[in-house]
Amino acid sequence: MGFSMLFAFLILMILGVPLFLSLLSTSLLGIIMLGDFSLLRVMSQQFFGGMDVFSLMAIPFFILAGILMNRSGLTDRLLDFSRLLVGSVRGGLGYVNVVGGIILAGVNGSAAADASALGSILIPPMVKDGFSPSYAAGLTAGSALIGPIIPPSIFMIIYATMTNTSIGGLFAAGILPGLLLGGAFMGMNYIYSHRYQVPVADFTEVRKRKKEILIRSLVALFAPVIIIGGIVTGIVTPTESGALAVGYCIVAGIFYTRQLTVRVLAESFYETVRLSSSIFLIMGAATVIGWLLKWEQVPQRFASVILQAGLVERPWLLMVVLSAIIFPVGMFMEEVSTLALLTPIFAPIAMKAGIDPFHFGVVMTLNVTIALITPPMGACNYIVAAVGRVKLSDVFMRIWPFIGVALLVLMAIISFPPLTTLLPRMLDL
Repeated sequence: MGFSMLFAFLILMILGVPLFLSLLSTSLLGIIMLGDFSLLRVMSQQFFGGMDVFSLMAIPFFILAGILMNRSGLTDRLLDFSRLLVGSVRGGLGYVNVVGGIILAGVNGSAAADASALGSILIPPMVKDGFSPSYAAGLTAGSALIGPIIPPSIFMIIYATMTNTSIGGLFAAGILPGLLLGGAFMGMNYIYSHRYQVPVADFTEVRKRKKEILIRSLVALFAPVIIIGGIVTGIVTPTESGALAVGYCIVAGIFYTRQLTVRVLAESFYETVRLSSSIFLIMGAATVIGWLLKWEQVPQRFASVILQAGLVERPWLLMVVLSAIIFPVGMFMEEVSTLALLTPIFAPIAMKAGIDPFHFGVVMTLNVTIALITPPMGACNYIVAAVGRVKLSDVFMRIWPFIGVALLVLMAIISFPPLTTLLPRMLDL
């Protein structure tokens, strides 16, 4: 039955059926094959139950905060701060791209949003300063991967919700790996800039406006402080921190930058509803198929295979094997559904092997995140190609070194658990 459901799901995806409908249709096929039509009543309960989770309420707030940051002009101020911080060296705009990705990661937790913001603002000037278009687009896509790793993270919220893991603890676990990923891309930019002799950009005007930029940036920098500081210190819940960030962005956008009009606010709310509803529909549909797989004891059968192979006694090897499954699945499937489908199967196995839940949560999140720049799906590739006006074929051809660097960081995180467990233990989360 499992292979028949998988085949049906792939056919529906190829035909272009919306993802949540593909998942629900596959579940319906599974019930028909079982012949127990009484399960249809449970199907609707599981669908709404998958969306009716309190911790998921944080997702719309983080999405809205990111949109408001972009539309209020606060994102531009953050990138000006990045230019002032790391721009005045060879390949400076490449470093600005990565630092901008790190700072923006502390606001919305979405790689797609970061790719759009960074790409539209930085790719054209990077090309003008001597970077190749494909490299500029690839670095932007790579920088966007930091978004779901450094808190807040939509992917981590989904994982934590499904495994009853502390969201605050998982957020803290992502800080060092996110910084490591950013450092790896900076190292890559250093090598590229010196190998191809990228000229030092002229930041004379930026340095002249140093005081003005610092003052303007402080207002924008306060948004990630509210989110990360509030959650990590335990003063507020993730949902409350998201709501506070939204309120702050609205006030700053109306009274400070004065770019948030009634129309812009309405468009922002509409975009938030559109993006959030798609995530919630996928979560509900994935919960249905996950419940059906549990009903047929698919997770237990998979766990028995792992036990027979002796991988539970080798946590490092188990993590590598599970990553080798998660990563290719993420290449061909939407990331939220990948998390929702595989987490209930893989997380219990990892816990049985004694792997720290924060450690495995970060590893699983990073696996799914890297798939965002991996062909043929690679949503971030499409975004940077569109906003940066770069040929998609060029992006696909030149993205592989960035994927390789991200996979090296993943292996480092798998091999050194303290990278993920140190901060949660220090903060007692």
